[in-house]
Amino acid sequence: QQLVVVNDFTATALALSELPAAQLRQLGGGEPVQGAPKAVLGPGTGFGLSALLQPSARRPVAISGEGGHATLSAQDADEAMVIDRLRQRFGHASVERALSGPGLVNLYEAIASIDGATVHTLAPSDVIDRARRGDDACCRRALDMFCALLGAVAGNVALTFGARGGVYIAGGIAPRIADDLQASAFRRRFESKGRFADYLSTIPVYLIGSDVSPALLGASRALDLEGEAAAVGC
Repeated sequence: QQLVVVNDFTATALALSELPAAQLRQLGGGEPVQGAPKAVLGPGTGFGLSALLQPSARRPVAISGEGGHATLSAQDADEAMVIDRLRQRFGHASVERALSGPGLVNLYEAIASIDGATVHTLAPSDVIDRARRGDDACCRRALDMFCALLGAVAGNVALTFGARGGVYIAGGIAPRIADDLQASAFRRRFESKGRFADYLSTIPVYLIGSDVSPALLGASRALDLEGEAAAVGC
């Protein structure tokens, strides 16, 4: 009787308020501000991004955008060299070129090329495994840079949406590297925004870990909204 088409991360945003605590792992910050915007982002086959606005006495609104294609920025010399390699290779160094499954491989290949090391043909899972075993320094640096860049982008998203209701990390990759994220520069880079460091220090980040994609719950929620404007263009 009715069809509603939504982006997968828009659907995930619609599910944020209904996720059980058991499916969330907090990566720093304090308590969420009730009624404040929530943001969700994450690396998978690409990079997804959405936000959930919760105006009082009105239905929630999920914002649909293409944040994965925003320009990626560097915060140190190593990142600048790697991003320059991505720019030479692709013409535009977008967030998705680094923060996705293929992006993790792109980071590894750029780092290995800069270091003059042999560039192996690897899958994202290979980069993660070799980094954890400690037998490939380029893979280790790629995974560390991936986590740091993800933190920086997540902090930008939190500032953009004023996401004091929390920032949620979804997608297929983040749950697989949960311990790496916890031990990495992710949170430091999330908060490292100059004059707004204190503002960001209070915002909680949650890693979503669920056997069933929360996007399915959000898709159901979109139908519950009776096909009205559950998503707006951004």
